Amino acid sequence: MSIRSRCLLFCRSLSRVKVKTQSTFATIATPKMSAVMTGYGNTKLISGTEVPLGATVIDFRSDTVTKPSIEMRTAMMHADVGDDVYGEDPTVTELQSLAAKLLGKEAALYVPSGTMSNLIALLTHCKLRGSEAIVGDESHILHYEQTGAAQFGGINLRPVRTFSNGSLDLDEVRRKIRNSKDAHQSHSVLLCVENTHNRCGGRIVPHDWTLKAGRLARENEMKFHLDGARIFNAAVASGVSASELVEPFDSISICLSKGLGAPVGSLLVGSKAFINEAHRCRKALGGGMRQAGILAAAGILSLQNGPTRLAQDHVFTKQLAVTAQEVGKGIVEVDLESVETNMVMLKVNIETGVTPSSLVTRLATTTDKEKEIIGQDIRLLAYPMTELNVRIVVHCNHTSEDIKLAQDKLRFVLGELQGNV
Repeated sequence: MSIRSRCLLFCRSLSRVKVKTQSTFATIATPKMSAVMTGYGNTKLISGTEVPLGATVIDFRSDTVTKPSIEMRTAMMHADVGDDVYGEDPTVTELQSLAAKLLGKEAALYVPSGTMSNLIALLTHCKLRGSEAIVGDESHILHYEQTGAAQFGGINLRPVRTFSNGSLDLDEVRRKIRNSKDAHQSHSVLLCVENTHNRCGGRIVPHDWTLKAGRLARENEMKFHLDGARIFNAAVASGVSASELVEPFDSISICLSKGLGAPVGSLLVGSKAFINEAHRCRKALGGGMRQAGILAAAGILSLQNGPTRLAQDHVFTKQLAVTAQEVGKGIVEVDLESVETNMVMLKVNIETGVTPSSLVTRLATTTDKEKEIIGQDIRLLAYPMTELNVRIVVHCNHTSEDIKLAQDKLRFVLGELQGNV
């Protein structure tokens, strides 16, 4: 069946359940999803304008859904701006300097998104069409960025095995490095790593492994890129500074609009020569923003204040993980040892008839009996990430009360699915 046909069948199967967020009125779609209907396209559970009064929605789909603080909004309103395409926006310049200093590199470039940041890195490193970049088979670059490197740069992404802690199989990396002296083969130009690792559940890639990977890249005259969208989560949780974690890399992408709480933007960081070339690439991709200091002002605060909050996010995440593990036996499984930062993976036992999509749909709805027992209407939004896993992500907008309510919801729903409610 074609993708278009599947989408049509999916749309026809939608039923509608109305809910209320604290500040936004919305309607939840509750499709009859199969286990394979996963991904970002199935996380858009809120749309519309009508909801019942009194419902509380707690959004765990991603740390990208955060809203800027009052302090950020004030800084944005008063930001000193200029034309950044001409290099004349002082607030953007300040943000870029701050990022480079925090990561111990020479320069940084402000871009609209992490996807663009990674793409610019790939295009800047892999100038020759037909070049190869080695990436993990569970990497964000491979799964969630439309293989833009191939679309725009003619770059082949060559995947290698990803271990459960986010590291790559270096023996396989070594085997897959091309012999560029052979005219039959392409050039292996770049090795990409992701830390923390999204599809591995926010795992922190071991630093000793990173050092080995960096040495392997240098020995083979390859560049070394880090998709460090959540590198500050890794730094806070491991107790190792971000600058030390990224030291082996030639380029680093960091995201301001995830756990750090800014509304927009990422930064590409590296040497001055690399960033000068990346600047040209940003322009070609349409990423040059004019008076971008309005956005950069929030980014500065996210770098100054955001990392200190991440430790609390990690504590909240562990609390949710423990609750799900304790009350979800037989329905979901949680590996508590793998919960290292702000993500929990609920591995669904699909033999029970529950799927990631059906679990996400149930968490986003409620029943009269549930409201009677819990005492209020609670809706949790989560992400059906794979055929077996539901991802929950904690972020800076969550409070201790949110976590308590989420625990109550998990206890009821997982108990209901076990037949205990």
